[in-house]
Amino acid sequence: MNTAERTALLDRLRAEPRETEWLEFKANRYEPQVLGEYLSALANSACLAGKPRGYLVFGIEDGSHAVVGTAFDPQAEKAKGEQLLPLWLSRGLQPNVGFEIRPFAYQGKPVVLFEVHPAFDRPVQFYGTAYVRDGTSKTGLRRYPEKERAIWNRRLDWSAQVCEQAMLDDLAPDAIAKARREFATKFPRQAAEAAAWEDATFLNKAKVTIRGRVTNAALLLLGRPEASTLLAPAVARISWLLKGPGGEDLDYEHFGPPFLLNVDKLLARVRNLTVRALADGTLFPTEITQYDPWVIREALHNCIAHQDYGLRGRIQVVETPDALLLTNVGSFLPGRVETVIEQDAPLEVYRNPFLAEAMVNLNMVDTQGGGIRRMFIKQRDRFFPMPDYDLTEPERVKVTLRGRILDERYTRLLMSRSGLDLGTIILLDKLQKGVRIGADDVRRLRSQGLVEGRQPNLIVAGAVAAATGQKAQHIRNRGFDNRYYRDMIVALVREHQPVTREDIDRLLLDKLPEVLTHEQRLNRSHNLLRQLAKAGDIVNTGSRRWPRWVPGEGAQSPK
Repeated sequence: MNTAERTALLDRLRAEPRETEWLEFKANRYEPQVLGEYLSALANSACLAGKPRGYLVFGIEDGSHAVVGTAFDPQAEKAKGEQLLPLWLSRGLQPNVGFEIRPFAYQGKPVVLFEVHPAFDRPVQFYGTAYVRDGTSKTGLRRYPEKERAIWNRRLDWSAQVCEQAMLDDLAPDAIAKARREFATKFPRQAAEAAAWEDATFLNKAKVTIRGRVTNAALLLLGRPEASTLLAPAVARISWLLKGPGGEDLDYEHFGPPFLLNVDKLLARVRNLTVRALADGTLFPTEITQYDPWVIREALHNCIAHQDYGLRGRIQVVETPDALLLTNVGSFLPGRVETVIEQDAPLEVYRNPFLAEAMVNLNMVDTQGGGIRRMFIKQRDRFFPMPDYDLTEPERVKVTLRGRILDERYTRLLMSRSGLDLGTIILLDKLQKGVRIGADDVRRLRSQGLVEGRQPNLIVAGAVAAATGQKAQHIRNRGFDNRYYRDMIVALVREHQPVTREDIDRLLLDKLPEVLTHEQRLNRSHNLLRQLAKAGDIVNTGSRRWPRWVPGEGAQSPK
């Protein structure tokens, strides 16, 4: 969310006629404990009100909604045990539904906007106590048992619901056999005992069925293909599409239940080609596959586990020559990918908790929480671009896995600096993709000597370039100071007067920093001419549209 979006959001919040149970304005800071209690209260109240977020805004006066500004800086605050305040708050929220802190300037004054995600299927506590808003006051949730029950019942787990029309015979025998093998792999101590269980007992023990009754999760993972109609109106389908270099459709196939078997069939359709990378480098293998199989599988399993089947959409895997795009319908419950990666405490909110636990028991996912972070780590270890999460659509999650290196400079940087933390690598990855990062992030990279230049044209710093054998490329990226370019222009005008703008561009453009776009180089050339004309070193004897440059009185004679 950029500054313009934050401003528009706060405009809408201030337009509310009064504070609501999911919105609170304050001029001054809270003590850490009270702040955490408000996050709990707003999360629970937003759930009850059916709101996508609860909001707590510092720097806005209560009642009048006047903009007064605040000196509160939550990122610099410490809580109990000298922990950083955001980390202490996230550890106290149980379940940790996630929240974002957004400081920015509003009408010329500093404000801080807290966005907290609503409770999902159980009340959000803060260090053991749940809170709620009563009008505009904060109080303990236990005082309102009807509200507490409403939160518990707010969202039923579709995947745990028993499909009344389904029987055990609607489950595919080969899928059950594979489920047994995967269960034994996941729980080797129970392998011998599990081998003697009847299918009905095994499915109960694996938490796929409930007391022998077939759940929606069981039909998704183990159901016969024809049994998918029993899930209607929900849609149980994964579509694979292959596109050519121009975006044209080349091939496709649809896969239904049993997902436990058909995920492997879909992945077999993906052309995980061997590519040649950094052929002239010495730090990188000359050949490597486009994708790590574990990363593809984890991304696809996440789509299955977090799909909102009530929206009647399908999961898609779109393969292009250079990337895989995986999509599922339903919002991204943590709100931000950074929340999952940065916060020490894993999120505990799942759209389909019964399905997620069944997938854990059948060895489809390692744990309920660390898969996304491990995907980033896997990509880092391969020196490939990080996964891209597109969350711009409210009810769709898109994940792109790139199958080629984008910028060899950043790849070599990762090879030479193996100790970089994941957060720093993600920032560098954004730069190589042309994504603008915040001023604080730029300072963070500069402090480590990783980049130089100015936004939006940051480049690898000289020390890193030297360490990775990129000295010449570094100079080409950085360019020279303005005096060098001005001297070149004056020399051209003096020796070949009158000269046109085209003459000057032919002289300069290929010598300006390579990191600049063509349009940026033209602007740089224009600015250099304007500086020389202002100093009297050159004079335009033509028109503004068709300039003809000659030496001016300020131009020095050649020595």
